[in-house]
Amino acid sequence: MKKKLMAALLAGMMALSVTACGGADSGSGDAGNDADGGDSADDANAGTDAEGGSEDAGGSDADGGKLTVWAWDQTFNIKAMNLAAEQYKKDHPGFELEVIETSSDDCQTKLTTCATSGDYSTMPDIVLMQDNSYQKFLKSYPDAFTDLTDIGINWEDFAALKQSYSMVDDKHFGVPYDNGVCAAFYRTDILDEAGYKIEDLTDITWSKFTEIAVDVHEKTGKYLLTSESTGGDIIMLMIQSCGANFVNEEGKAYITGNEVAEKCVDLYADMIAKDAVKLVNNWDEYVKTVTDGEAAGIVNGNWMNGTLVGIEDQKGLWQITTIPKVDDVETATNYANNGGSSWYITSNCQNLDLAKDFLLSTFGSSTEFYDTILPATSGIACYLPAGESQVYNEPVEFYGGQPIYSTLVEYSSHIPEFTKTPYHYEAREVVNTAIMQIVNGTSKEDALKEAQETLEFKMSE
Repeated sequence: MKKKLMAALLAGMMALSVTACGGADSGSGDAGNDADGGDSADDANAGTDAEGGSEDAGGSDADGGKLTVWAWDQTFNIKAMNLAAEQYKKDHPGFELEVIETSSDDCQTKLTTCATSGDYSTMPDIVLMQDNSYQKFLKSYPDAFTDLTDIGINWEDFAALKQSYSMVDDKHFGVPYDNGVCAAFYRTDILDEAGYKIEDLTDITWSKFTEIAVDVHEKTGKYLLTSESTGGDIIMLMIQSCGANFVNEEGKAYITGNEVAEKCVDLYADMIAKDAVKLVNNWDEYVKTVTDGEAAGIVNGNWMNGTLVGIEDQKGLWQITTIPKVDDVETATNYANNGGSSWYITSNCQNLDLAKDFLLSTFGSSTEFYDTILPATSGIACYLPAGESQVYNEPVEFYGGQPIYSTLVEYSSHIPEFTKTPYHYEAREVVNTAIMQIVNGTSKEDALKEAQETLEFKMSE
């Protein structure tokens, strides 16, 4: 497996030289998010252990110094990091922060290149990484990252699932940031036209959703679900909402013989067969179904909010609720995650005490900080106490006055943990391919057997 991890990380990267991980060329113009969004230091650390906070993080060097950060997306991640720096500088006037715009792919590429050279000296102090990608890097290059378990964060202030993305052997390596909690978004005017209310789609099963979606489509011509035929977001959030995955606890492919997986596949294939979901070819078409009004529903990560709120003529027509849950599975829930990212301190950090104190005092403990970045970036906190703030509980006009931000934070606290895999995207691809084969006439047994074998091959090569 280690050989395969290395091969996967290096795929498509051979054109890069070792020097590509240096700072000179690391400012990339790409902005790639996974679609896959001041108080004083004393206030920021309120609620942490009296012996924690900046002293535990080595606060003696925290008043001055400079940190470098790799991150992507000027309007979301980079803006949030710069706002964190502004807040921190109020009590640490000598503090400096340089954010080097680096796409998600480039962050991973440069880390891989540095790791294979055995030289991390050109890595930044802090790097942003996608949750679904991080485990492969931590397991392949554990010496690239700093153990943050004792940074002073009250880890119970973050949802268990979110923490688990950046953990190994009960140790924390990341500070949770971008919330990937899922929700169901629906056009209430279309529901009303078909005789339904948002309550009719709250805490329901996928089979009930299919029944309502078919009825809504017949009455209005609109779809309550849209999905990329070449993607796999729906099937992944379905199985993970059950606390399950397409790998087992030993990290081996687990598609055939997996009863939860089969139920998810059956439900999704049934939705497609009954025309309850609008299948499209790519992300642009996915977004277009919403902006053009063809889709009256979305089930996906909360980051879809950024697309929706830009549709001026649909203001006040949308509301959110819980996602459907998988039928007849004891562990099934109405909560899932898709996407998200976290901050990591690299082993090359030149001022470890400062980096720890900076992340602790902002992303790790400050409700006021999260209140600041919400209106500025639409970035929804993973920090659970933020959901209780006045800012998070403000009614949102676009959603008919729903306080969606506090609701989304609350949803995130209910997402079940599941077995992580470095082969998340490979599993998603092979299972989604199997579903398309089943819809087109291949027997479920044959399609899933092929998916199992393909994933095993990808994981063992």
